[in-house]
Amino acid sequence: MTDLPAATAEHAEAPAYEPSGSAPASAPAAPSAPAAPSGQAAPSGQAPDFDPADLARLLTAIEHCVLVHDARTKDILWANPAARAALGFTLDELLPLKAPDMSSRARPYRREAGRAWLQRAVDEGASVTEWCYRSKAGHDIISEARAVRVDLARGPVVMVQFRDIAEEKATRRDLSRTEGRLQAFLRDLDEGIVVLDDEGRAVFASESAGGLLGRDPETLLGTPFAAFLAPDSASVLRDLLAASRSGGGPVDARCRLAAPAAADGSERWFAVRCRYLDIEHDLRGLLLLCHDVTAAVRAEEEHRRDAQYLNHLARYNAMGDMAMAIAHEVSQPIAAAHNFVAGVRSRLAGDAEGSALTWGLEAATRQLDRAAQILRSLRAYVVRLEQSKQRVDLNDIVADCACFIEVRAREHGVTLRWDTTDRPLPVHCEKVLIGQVVMNLAFNAVEEMARWPVERRTVVIRTRERAGSAEVEVVDAGKGLSGVRVDRIFEGAFSSKGDGHGIGLALSHRIISRHGGEIEAADNAPRGAVFRFRLPLCRRSP
Repeated sequence: MTDLPAATAEHAEAPAYEPSGSAPASAPAAPSAPAAPSGQAAPSGQAPDFDPADLARLLTAIEHCVLVHDARTKDILWANPAARAALGFTLDELLPLKAPDMSSRARPYRREAGRAWLQRAVDEGASVTEWCYRSKAGHDIISEARAVRVDLARGPVVMVQFRDIAEEKATRRDLSRTEGRLQAFLRDLDEGIVVLDDEGRAVFASESAGGLLGRDPETLLGTPFAAFLAPDSASVLRDLLAASRSGGGPVDARCRLAAPAAADGSERWFAVRCRYLDIEHDLRGLLLLCHDVTAAVRAEEEHRRDAQYLNHLARYNAMGDMAMAIAHEVSQPIAAAHNFVAGVRSRLAGDAEGSALTWGLEAATRQLDRAAQILRSLRAYVVRLEQSKQRVDLNDIVADCACFIEVRAREHGVTLRWDTTDRPLPVHCEKVLIGQVVMNLAFNAVEEMARWPVERRTVVIRTRERAGSAEVEVVDAGKGLSGVRVDRIFEGAFSSKGDGHGIGLALSHRIISRHGGEIEAADNAPRGAVFRFRLPLCRRSP
């Protein structure tokens, strides 16, 4: 152990420390109780009086390595067979050894450290350390060494018991490394792990599960997991718990959190794979493997909206075909009526008494001309639903829609005020679809204003260029957006009409988004609402 002086002759020859020896002549024998008669046990509460040779045999049979040091000099006095075998020295070879001969030369195992450790055992009764012995063959033996002071009749000694823990240390290193890797994997894993007991309380939660739920994993433990879920998802979890008790394979489900947890305040969803777990009665319950599928759920919702949009577009195409047929059929009788009126007017020319009839015919002619103008606008608007985008002036699209908007405005007694820019607003778009957005916003504003007094029934429609975009804005002075979540207006759930469903705004949002633009709504001070959309301006040719 330490750099000790050579053992004295008395110590070297002391048979008390040899397995077959007897008490040394110089050491007084310890008093002992009277021996029990042969074949009888020692009296109750009294240790048996072993023969010294039997005690030596008991010490020899100990499998742990044992070294005995003098408490004062720290010299080696004795070593049991296990220690001799481990170190590869005979007793005679061990007695004169110094620290460098039987300890690692590494700094933690220097002579001063060894003597201090043994002295602590002398002073305090016991001391434990990790020590690296070196065998005769030069092999290092990492050991857990326990030094205990023992007061013998000959004087105090320090008995050191040590055992090889190299394999244990390697195992602990492997376990620590494995645990570190698992923790790193679990920490960065997108999948959360939760184990629930039979009552649905969390008994284990990984860090990733805490991140998934937006909570500290420690706060999940002991809490009913259903408390974190929306009512419909909590019901699903209860069914899973009931099914897990009856066994069976893994089950997949989808759950929704009880409260919005996303940064934008939207709902959070996660997919769950469940199976019953029983690890040697140490961890038992329902294992939940969860991962966030909010993006997938949103994509599914987008897909459903796209499907609704396509259905709407199919109906819109059908409407266009019907409008074309109607325009074609109605335009002929209107033209014929116009010709008949013109003929009657020519026959009445110069007849003073026919002035009243002439006035009536002129009025009829104006109405026929107006009907023809509406039909021409309708034919021009739906003559072809573009299958691809084209470069067009946004002002022209608004102008094409003006006739239809004015007809709707007159029906409701609403005044239109046009505030369009003289500058071209070239955009790349599907003309009919953008026209549909213009009319949706304008019709909504007109129908909103129809509910208010006549003097307030004004809708403003303007176009302008702003920040590299072409913008259309529809302004009314109606109820406005008070009490309405602006971010939900374009989701198909907002309508100010008693029989409305808001699908027009949702479709408008889809159309503008597909064109790379933006659509928004805001309050109009002091009253009413403003709906506007922007499309990127086309880059002008150099």
